[in-house]
Amino acid sequence: MADTLTDIGGTMAYVLDADGPKLSSEQDAVDIIGQLWGQSVTLVVIPVERFADGVFDLRTTLLGHFTQKVIGYGQRLAVVGDLGEHLAVSEPLRAYVRESNRGRRLWFLADTNELAVRLA
Repeated sequence: MADTLTDIGGTMAYVLDADGPKLSSEQDAVDIIGQLWGQSVTLVVIPVERFADGVFDLRTTLLGHFTQKVIGYGQRLAVVGDLGEHLAVSEPLRAYVRESNRGRRLWFLADTNELAVRLA
């Protein structure tokens, strides 16, 4: 499956395929935004599996830099999938996810069905 543009809950979204190249850096975020330039996409959806090892360890700062770059370019970001293993070992990540999910720009959700409900 390839990265796709699709409507989710009335929002045009760019959904990355779980099997694509691993993401971790600010440059990866910029590359994604560049692919969307000139399109009416306002939401980027990235499966948990797409992120490189270590991204969900907040001590690396990779997740914060990546998400800030996407949001800084005016996109909303949804990370979808099972973060259970990562959340089980990191109180800071649990707090980051909890606070992010209270906002409107960055969400960590179980799947695109939960995302569609959030967008409705």
